[in-house]
Order: sequence, then structure tokens, then C-alpha cells
Amino acid sequence: MGLFDRIRGDDDPRVAFVGIDGVPFSLLADNPEEFPNVTEIVENGDGGAIDSIVPPESSACWPALTTGVNPGETGVYGFQDRETGSYDTYVPMGRDVQATRLWDRVAEDGRDATVFNVPVTFPPQRNVQRMVSGFLSPSIEKAAYPDELANYLDGMGYRIDANAKLGHQDDKSEFMENAHETLDRRFDAFENYIAEDDWDLFFGVFMTTDRVNHFLFEDYAEDGENAEEFLEFYRKVDDYLGQIRDALPEDVTLVVASDHGFMTEEYEVDCNRWLANEGWLSFEDDHEELADIADDSRAYSLIPGRFYVNLEGREPRGSVPESEFEATRAELKSDLESMTGPDGEPVAKRVVVGDDVFDGAHDDIAPDLVVIPNEGFDLKAKFKPHDDGVFYHGPRNGMHSFENATLLVDDPDVSVPEGTDLYDIAPTILDLMEVDYEGGAFDGESLA
Repeated sequence: MGLFDRIRGDDDPRVAFVGIDGVPFSLLADNPEEFPNVTEIVENGDGGAIDSIVPPESSACWPALTTGVNPGETGVYGFQDRETGSYDTYVPMGRDVQATRLWDRVAEDGRDATVFNVPVTFPPQRNVQRMVSGFLSPSIEKAAYPDELANYLDGMGYRIDANAKLGHQDDKSEFMENAHETLDRRFDAFENYIAEDDWDLFFGVFMTTDRVNHFLFEDYAEDGENAEEFLEFYRKVDDYLGQIRDALPEDVTLVVASDHGFMTEEYEVDCNRWLANEGWLSFEDDHEELADIADDSRAYSLIPGRFYVNLEGREPRGSVPESEFEATRAELKSDLESMTGPDGEPVAKRVVVGDDVFDGAHDDIAPDLVVIPNEGFDLKAKFKPHDDGVFYHGPRNGMHSFENATLLVDDPDVSVPEGTDLYDIAPTILDLMEVDYEGGAFDGESLA
């Protein structure tokens, strides 16, 4: 649909979605004077804390948010997934997402979408008006469609992602400078194409918020030395949201959301080292990857907090017979629930049975158990030998949370009730756009 069609009277309602990766709603709600534009959106429409998904990891969350279905249907469970019937692992990319994206549904309805920087979208799709893929894209040139988009983005200094390695430095000045520059160029691109494109769905993500949270969240939470730099960055995010809101025509509803919440990190936890210490896992000599686990291993882990029984007939060298699976999983669940940190605190807030949350055509690589951790314990899963032990300190001081993600809708007819989760966003956007979809298409329900 082009501009001529709209002038002619085609006035289908439109939506502009802005993602603020990893922003906890409590950060916005606790500082209304710092974030007046967010406050105005909530007062004009509604907003609240929503739940993420299991597991609350961006590589799994964004496919779920943009399809409205669980990882059993999307086929993406985390930053690293396992091949069916193998110990080989891979990093999921856009073509690994098996469910229908929002912009695909919009295109099937004969309408146009502009999509910017959504995680797990490389390579860019060509059934939309324009797209630049999100993090893990190898270059702007390869991430952008059509070709002239890459030329524009490259010329204006656009970045796919902030340089997270700079956050490892004790002095965060260079990291924050890089984060601001990344955010600025992202906004410039959003502003340009919001005005230039005759889109029906604009879908863009600020991912730098997640990066800043990983390295400065404790400073904010505990009024540390970088607390002001943290708030300064978020004042700019709020200002940019306000400018986007002001630029939108009256027929456009603004939706703002994060894919998970955030909380303070105290320890990184090597779950495979813990499994080894507890007698669940052993490695061959000189191990470097999952494929090097020993034949007598009964379980292994992938990030974040995903646990798999080494099941006979499913894993190549499975040691647990099918007849013992349920008992073995129950035993592992009990051990995980009893796991404690260095000071005796429980590591697991809850342990989720995979069958209870993953369902679909691609649940054959689903984890058997997922640990949702208590605040402070960021669950990792190393395969290479190391001397860090189970609990160790990394360069990050912030970690993802299942609770306390954000949803804001600038429409007085939409409410965000308690119990809302990530799966509700896709059907809500389609209802706001008056795009039809089949019953039972989503794991969530529309709020519109």
C-alpha cells in the first residue's frame, strides 16, 4: 500500500512498536520525574510490569514476542541451541525461527512493514518494505534490505550493536560514550524512516538499553559511582521515545515493550561445573564443547539455566534409559531446588518442567528443566576447563529477570492487567491494526 492509497481513503489503523531491550518496568515507574514521556504514555493509555518467557533470554524472547508463541513453536530456546539427535550446538539466526512473524502477517494482509534491529532476524527478509537485522549480523551491508538502506546507514554511522567489550573496563566512560553514540544513530534512523516510509507497522528495537543494564545496573540499584551516568542514558531514551511519539500521525498507536526485566547480578554460576561436582556430569580429557561429555553423564546444561537429561535414544550417547527418565528428571529437579550459593542462599527461585511451558512442532530440542534464578545468580554453562569454580565474579553487575518486563500502550482503550506476558503483545498489535488472524494462533491474548 502506497501513499496514494492512503490519501485515497485507505485509513487502516497503524502501529509503531519501539523495543527497549531489557528495561524493567520498575525503573520507569519508580522515576516518573526523570522519564516524563513514559509517564505521559501511561497516563494517556496504560502500562505495567509484564512477565517474560521461559527462559528470559533475548535470543528466545524476541522470536516469542514477534510471533506470540512459545519456543516449542519458534524453535529458538536461547543464544545457543542443540541440534536434534546430536551434541552439536549452533547460534540461532532469523531463518531458525519457525513461527510466523508479525510483519509476515502484515505482509500477507497486503500491508507494509519497516523493521529495524530486531534480534534474531539475520539475514533480512525481503517481503517487507525495508529491514535491518539485529545483533549478531556480520555487517550493515549484509544486514540491510534494500541495498540503498545499507548505504544510508553506513554513511550516518549506524551500528548494529554497542561494543559490549568496552563494558568490561573498570572505567565505564568509553563504554558509555559508545552506548550513547549507538543509541543516537539508532534514533536518527528511526526518525528518518518513520517520516519517509508509508508503513503500516513500524517495528524498531533499541538494544543498547540491555547493554547498559548489564554493566551499570548495580550502580543504579545501589546508588553506585555510575548511577548518574545510568540515569543520564535513560533520560535520553525517554526523550527519544517522546520525540517518536510526537512525530507519529494520529492514526498510529505507539506500543513500547521490553523482552525481559533486569536485576542486580552478584555471581555468575557455571551450571556444568556444579553438575560435575554433584556427580551428574563428567567430561573427557581436554574437553572444549558439549560433544566432549563422557558416556556416563546423566545431565548437562546450556545457558541460561537450561538442563537436559542425557537420555538414551535422544542423545547420541544417552546413559539414562527411557524407563528412568521421569525419575531422573525429578531427582535433578530436587537437586537444583536444593542448590545454594556461597552464603547459603537458594540459587533457584523455581525450577520449571519443560513439558509445562514448551509445546509445539519444534519441542524436540526443548530443555527438560529450566531454572529461574533468584536475584544475584546469573546461570552460565561452560564446557572448557577453567579455574573459576561454580560461583565467580564476571565483568557484569546486571542480569535478566523473568518478572518486571515492560509494556506501554498509548491508547486509552487498551489496558495492561496483572498477568500480562510477552505472548500477549503480538495479538494486541494485530488487533490494533485490524489484521485478522485465526483463533488459537497465539499463546497469548489480545489486550485491545
